[in-house]
Amino acid sequence: MAEVAVSTVVTKLTGLLVEQAAVAAVSVSQLAGVREQVENLKNELGWMQSFLRDADAKQEGNDRVRMWVSEIRDVAFEAEELIETYVYKTTMQGSLDKVFRPFHLYKVRTRIDKILSKIKSISDRRETYGVVVMTRDDGNNSNERLRHWRQPSPYSEEEYVIELEDDMGLLFTQLLAVEPTPHVVSIVGMGGLGKTTLAKKLYNHARITNHFECKAWVYVSKEYRRRDVLQGILKDVDALTRDGMERRIPEEELVNKLRNVLSEKRYLVVLDDIWGMEVWDGLKSAFPRGKMGSKILLTTRNWDVALHVDACSNPHQLRPLTEDESFRLLCNKAFPGAKGIPLELVQLESLAKEIVVKCGGLPLAVVVVGGLLSRKLKSSGEWKRVLQNISWHLLEEQEKIARILALSYNDLPPHLKSCFLYLGLFPEGVNIQTKKLIRLWVAEGFLLQEGEETAEGVAQKYLNELIGRCMIQVGTVSSLGRVKTIRIHHLLRDLSLSKGKEGYFLKIYQGDVAGPSTKARRHSMHFCHDRYDSLKHNSDHSRSLLFFNREYNADIVRKLWLPLNLQQEKKLNFIFRKFKLLRVLELDGVRVVSLPSTIGNLIQLRYLGLRKTNLEEELPPSIGNLQNLQTLDLRYCCFLKKIPNIIWKMVNLRHLLLYTPFDSPDSSHLRLDTLTNLQTLPHIEAGNWIGDGGLANMINLRQLGICELSGQMVNSVLSTVQGLHNLHSLSLSLQSEEDEFPIFMQLSQCTHLQKLSLNGKIKKLPDPHEFPPNLLKLTLHNSHLRKESIAKLERLPNLKMLILGKGAYNWPELNFNAEGFPQLHILRLVLLKELEEWTVEESAMPRLENMVIDRCEKLKKIPEGLKAITSLKKLKIIGMPVEFEHKLRIKDLFEFTNTPVIESTTDILAID
Repeated sequence: MAEVAVSTVVTKLTGLLVEQAAVAAVSVSQLAGVREQVENLKNELGWMQSFLRDADAKQEGNDRVRMWVSEIRDVAFEAEELIETYVYKTTMQGSLDKVFRPFHLYKVRTRIDKILSKIKSISDRRETYGVVVMTRDDGNNSNERLRHWRQPSPYSEEEYVIELEDDMGLLFTQLLAVEPTPHVVSIVGMGGLGKTTLAKKLYNHARITNHFECKAWVYVSKEYRRRDVLQGILKDVDALTRDGMERRIPEEELVNKLRNVLSEKRYLVVLDDIWGMEVWDGLKSAFPRGKMGSKILLTTRNWDVALHVDACSNPHQLRPLTEDESFRLLCNKAFPGAKGIPLELVQLESLAKEIVVKCGGLPLAVVVVGGLLSRKLKSSGEWKRVLQNISWHLLEEQEKIARILALSYNDLPPHLKSCFLYLGLFPEGVNIQTKKLIRLWVAEGFLLQEGEETAEGVAQKYLNELIGRCMIQVGTVSSLGRVKTIRIHHLLRDLSLSKGKEGYFLKIYQGDVAGPSTKARRHSMHFCHDRYDSLKHNSDHSRSLLFFNREYNADIVRKLWLPLNLQQEKKLNFIFRKFKLLRVLELDGVRVVSLPSTIGNLIQLRYLGLRKTNLEEELPPSIGNLQNLQTLDLRYCCFLKKIPNIIWKMVNLRHLLLYTPFDSPDSSHLRLDTLTNLQTLPHIEAGNWIGDGGLANMINLRQLGICELSGQMVNSVLSTVQGLHNLHSLSLSLQSEEDEFPIFMQLSQCTHLQKLSLNGKIKKLPDPHEFPPNLLKLTLHNSHLRKESIAKLERLPNLKMLILGKGAYNWPELNFNAEGFPQLHILRLVLLKELEEWTVEESAMPRLENMVIDRCEKLKKIPEGLKAITSLKKLKIIGMPVEFEHKLRIKDLFEFTNTPVIESTTDILAID
C-alpha cells in the first residue's frame, strides 16, 4: 500500500511543479524559494518507488519489511502535508510580509531537509531487509503485453460466459410455469459462484422478456434499505416519476403503489443478493398475487433465507464449474477472440489446467485470473509465476478467493491500484457513473501524463484496463457503445476496502462517526448522523469527503459558551472551516440549502459536487476563489436562481454542469472568456459570452449545449464551432417557436462533430452533404420538417442513431425508402402526434437493432417492412394505445423474421 501512497504523492508533486512553473511565467509562484527542494523531494520519493513493488509483495510475512514500508508511506504523507500546507498559506496570505517571509521559508526548507534525511535513512535500511528494485519492466510492461495479445473491447456485455445448460433449463421451466400464486425461484450459492451472472442472463433472455408484462431488477446487498429497494422496483416498472423519486413518499405508500401496479400484471421481480430473512419480511407485502405466472427470482448465499421466503420452493443450488468448463472460461478470458489456446502456444495448456484446478471451479476466480493472464506475456515462465502464487491447499474457501483476487490486485501498477481502491468509497451495489468517476480520478491526481492526451483520456484508458483485467464489471452501455456505468463485485469491493483501510487510503462511515482519529485521506459517508464532531479531528489528513447519505444540513448547537450569534451553525458548515486541504467535496443529494462564504477558503478544491443539494437563491461570490477547481456540478439545483459572475476566475475549470429540467439558474450573463481548459458545457443560456470571445477561447471543449438562442445567433455559434476541433457533441435550442434555424447552417465544416441535437423550426433541412461528415447521432425536436426531409436524412452515410422527437415531423404518413439509413442501429419516434401510417420499404435500415415507439398515439400498426429486418433485437413500446400493443403481441410478434425482445409500458389487460 505504500506504493500507492508514494505514487499519489509523486504524481501530485509533479503536477504542482508543472502548475507553478506556468504561474511563475506571469506572476510569483507559491513555490518560490523552495522549488529546488520540492524537486529533490519528488525525485527521492520517485526513486523509492522502484523498491516498493518488491517490498509490498514481501511485507505479508515479514514484520520488519512491513515496518519499513509503513515508514515510507508516513514520510510521503508528511511531505504531502508540508508542501500543500505551505502552498495554502502563501495563497491565502498573498505575498508574505517582507519581514517574516525569510523566516517562513527557512522553516519550510528545514522541514524538507529533515524529510530528505528520513528518506535517506529509510533507504539505507532496505538492503538489510532484502528489498530489491522491481520495476514494471520485469516481464509486465503494459505496452509489451499488448503487442503480444490483442485486448477485447471493454464494451461487450459478459461476452465470455460458460453456458450452464442444465441450470438454465431448470430455471426456465420454473420461471415460465403458469401458476395461480406468485412463485419464488431461488438461486443459492457462495460468493463468486455466478448467481448474479446467471440471473442476469435469464432476466435479459427474449423468452423471459416476452413472457412477462413487466419486470424489475433490484440489488439488495448487506446494506439493505427498504425504501431504496421499493423505489428501485417502482422505477423499473415505470411507475415512479423523477418527481416521485425526489419526494419523500412514506414507505407504506410506496408499498401500496407497488401492489397496485403489479396486481393486474404478470410480473417478474429479481431480488439480487439477499442476506437476511428480515429483508423478505419487510418486502413481501409489496408483492400481490398478480396475474397467473408472476414470479420472484432471488439470489442468496444462504439456503435458509431461500426456504424462509418460500418453504414450498425448491431452491436451485448453483454448482461449481467442472475442470473442463473452468478451462474453457480461462481460455476465453486469457485469449480473447480465440477458440481455446492458439496452436503456437500449446505449451501453456498444461499450466492452464493446473491453474484452473487451483481456482476450485469458482467462476469469479477463473475470470479474474484469466484477466490477469491476458496481460502477461504468453510464456511458460510468466504463467508458472502466476501458478506458484496460487498455493493455498490449507486455506478456507473464502480465503482462497481473497488470495486469488489479491493476486490480480498486486499485479496492478500503482496508478491503477489507486483507481481500483477508489471504488471502495461508493456504497455496495450501486451503478457508478463513469463520467463522474473519471472526473473524481482526475481531481484526486491519480493520473500519469501521457504525451498530449488529456487527463480524462488517460482515465478512460485506466477504466478500460480495469474492465479488461476483470476487476470491474460493465453496468450499462450507451446507444453508441460508451460504458455509462460500472459495478464492482462485492468480493472485489471487500478487497478494495481492506487494502484501502490498511494504507490509510479511505475510511467508510456506515454507523456512528465517533471513534479515534485516523490518517485516512478519503472519507465516505453512507448513513446520516446527528453530528460529525469526530470527523473534525481528521481534517489535517483529509483530501476527500464524499456524502452518499441524503443528509439534511440542519442547525445544531455548537458551544454554549460562545456568543449567542455563534452558538448555532449548520451541521455540515464545519467542513468549510476545517478541511482546508480538500481536493474533492461530493455533496450530491445532501440538502445543503445554502453555502457559507467560507467555501472560498477551500482553494485546493478540484471537484465540487452540488447536484441535487436544494441550493437556494445565489451562490456566495467567494466561490470565485476556487481557482484550482476542475469540476463544478450544479445540476438539478431547482431553487438556485442566479450564479454570480465569477466563473471566469476558475481558470482551471474543465466541467461546468448547470442543467436543471424545470428552471435552470440564470447563466446568460456569465463571463467565460478565460475558460480555455473547459471540456464540458452541456447546458448554458445564450448571451454576450458567445460574441465576447467566450466560445472561441474554449479550445478544449468536447461537449456544448446552448439554449435560448435566437435564429440570428446560430450562424455565429456554428462559425465559431468550426474552430473548436475537439468538439464532438453539440446541442442548440431556439428561444421561441417564431425563431427558425437559418437555411445555410455551415454544418459541413464541423468535421469533428459526431452528435448533433437541434430543437426548433427548420424551414429547409440541409442536404446530406451539408451535414457534418462524421455525424453518428442526430436528434430533432420541434423541427416541423417537410415530408421530403426524410429522404435527405436517410442518405446520411454514417448515421447510427436518429431521434425524431416532439414536433419534429407533423405529417400523417412517414416513408422510409429502400436502401435508406444504411448504417442506422437505433431509431426512436417520440410524440409524433399526427403520425398514422408508417411504411418501411424492403432493405431500408438493414442494420437496425433497437427501435422505440413512444406516444405516437395515432399510429395504427407496425410496418410490414420492420418485421423483415433480421438485425432487430429490441422493440420498446411506450404509452401507445392498448389496441396497438394487443395486435403487436397477439399477431405481429409472430410475423417478425427474427423475433425481437418486446418491452412495454402499456397495460394490454385493459382490453376485454
